[in-house]
Amino acid sequence: MSTIKLYSLAVFLVFTYCTTAQHADDIRVKYNNPDLVVTLGTGLWGAPIPLDYNDDGLIDIIMSCPDTPYKGLYYYQNIGTAEKPLFDVSKRLSDRAFKNIQASYANGELHVFRQEIEFKDFKENIYSQPDTVKVDVLPASDFKKVRSNLWSYVDFDNDGDLDLINGIDDWFEYGWDNAYDDNGNWKNGPLRGFVYFIENQDGKYVNKGKIQAGGEPLETYGAPGANMADFDNDGKADLICGEFVDKLTWFKNIGSASEPSFSEGLVLKDTRGDTIRLHVQMITPTAIDFNKDGFVDLLVGDEDGSVAYLKNNGKIKNSAPVFEPLVYLKQKADNLKFGALSTPYSVDWDNDGDEDLICGNSAGNISFIENLGGGKNPKWNAPVLLKTNHKDIRILAGKNGSIQGPAEEKWGYMTLSVADWDNDGKKDIIANSIFGKVIWYKNTGDLLNLEGPYSVQVGWEGKPLKPEWNWWNPEPTELVTQWRTTPYAIDWNNDGLSDLVMLDHEGYLSFYERFKKDGQLWLKPGKRIFYLEDSGNKEELLRLTDGIGGRSGRRKLCFVDWNSDGRLDLIVNTNKGNAGYYENTRQKGDSAYFTDKGNISDIILSGHTTSPTPIDWDKDGQYDILLGAEDGHFYFLKNKTFK
Repeated sequence: MSTIKLYSLAVFLVFTYCTTAQHADDIRVKYNNPDLVVTLGTGLWGAPIPLDYNDDGLIDIIMSCPDTPYKGLYYYQNIGTAEKPLFDVSKRLSDRAFKNIQASYANGELHVFRQEIEFKDFKENIYSQPDTVKVDVLPASDFKKVRSNLWSYVDFDNDGDLDLINGIDDWFEYGWDNAYDDNGNWKNGPLRGFVYFIENQDGKYVNKGKIQAGGEPLETYGAPGANMADFDNDGKADLICGEFVDKLTWFKNIGSASEPSFSEGLVLKDTRGDTIRLHVQMITPTAIDFNKDGFVDLLVGDEDGSVAYLKNNGKIKNSAPVFEPLVYLKQKADNLKFGALSTPYSVDWDNDGDEDLICGNSAGNISFIENLGGGKNPKWNAPVLLKTNHKDIRILAGKNGSIQGPAEEKWGYMTLSVADWDNDGKKDIIANSIFGKVIWYKNTGDLLNLEGPYSVQVGWEGKPLKPEWNWWNPEPTELVTQWRTTPYAIDWNNDGLSDLVMLDHEGYLSFYERFKKDGQLWLKPGKRIFYLEDSGNKEELLRLTDGIGGRSGRRKLCFVDWNSDGRLDLIVNTNKGNAGYYENTRQKGDSAYFTDKGNISDIILSGHTTSPTPIDWDKDGQYDILLGAEDGHFYFLKNKTFK
């Protein structure tokens, strides 16, 4: 590459960093708690690249994160020991990152691939030396809809040269969305994942087809993430594969080192006999002797950017290697984070005078993130999972709870608000999830252990309403609306009772009024009382989504007097930006009329979604906005309405 081209590339990268990622960095909320240790975490879909980056004898980790707003390559130095690793605050090595990155070790050397491209001498060059590996027939040509396409070097036939394996999936039969029958059975086909052997024949790479296991093509539930290594120390390289959900499968080499043959797969279990399952899904396993004890371990990237360590203890049980129960690696606290697709609600949960966070995430959990003080730059404690009946709160889709199919079984997409729902003087949690079913958790005084969940009660005047694509029906008094949208509890009509404002079953913003009946609190069916109008006062009902199936819902919202005019404005997530400001220009009775003012800021913080909540950390009487983003981090947007 010419000097001029290199200079132009450098200028472009610096400009991109300074105009986008730099601003996101500046408003990302910190723990401000240097003595705290938390779970290591980058952003959504972080993939681990383990290596001794600083040549101190310990395995460090570089995380490749391809998603907005945490896109980049991040170095985590191991400042602990081989047996008790601890990682320092990350340092960004590049603002570039790619999907389908996989690290592998072959003949003791690290190789980092992106599909057909190897990044040569990655430790020294990062992405600057891409080298395309030419294959006679690409495995991807067999499929119509590929999502995961992971490559790694291996000496497959033990002849001293480097062959390739390609773990690849096919989504064509699965189809992705809205395909249940009336009994909740998935009518589309399965999600399929295969592993291909690509042989090095005197420097030419030849696709030899799908690897067999147990006499059939080796198959996983999508995203194989194949790793070939001698896991059982018998002198022959075996296979361990991931999948799109959360498990790992072992395929023993029952052939020879030079002519591998693999047995039927066995799901990996740990020393307790429990199936090894990651907390979320979309896992990316990488084989390495992490603690340098002579046995090949696994580091597994989870969807939320965390990394699980599976220590191979060197024993064999049922012809499979035995791994210790997984542990998630830890780091010194830096960026405040709760999983992925964090959905914060700012509230003084512990009644100590400052604003804490009650927060949901994609894993279906709810956490309490305590504000330890610090005024406009709070010091935060690590997230603590809230419980009900002394078990972690977790809503999961299971096999048929997600409109997008059984591949999403480990997601819950919890979104919430906080209010005194039962009028007993204590703050409760009102939640929605991947189901679209609105529930609440009762605060009995123990701030970490709640009661519930209970369904909110609606006095329907007939059959309960629901999205037309839901295969299941609500119970007679349940509120079932669109998935992944905030149930915003607010006393909208100022009658002393907490109402609910949220999307209805067709995506219109609606008012569910609270009332008392026979000494109990109920909701009335939703009323569409919110309008969008232009400067000429031409109005239409405020419909925040008209999508169906998986494209429905997904709206996170809050109300706040953003411009200090005495009327509650609406802040809503945006798909490409940060948060949209809808100014409340007039009210007539309970009805409100809004004008779309666009994004609060020009900073790009969303690929999927953000989740806004009002805050006033500096106590200047003017609310700012805190956004939970899909990377699980939190972003502070200053109110500049009057600037």
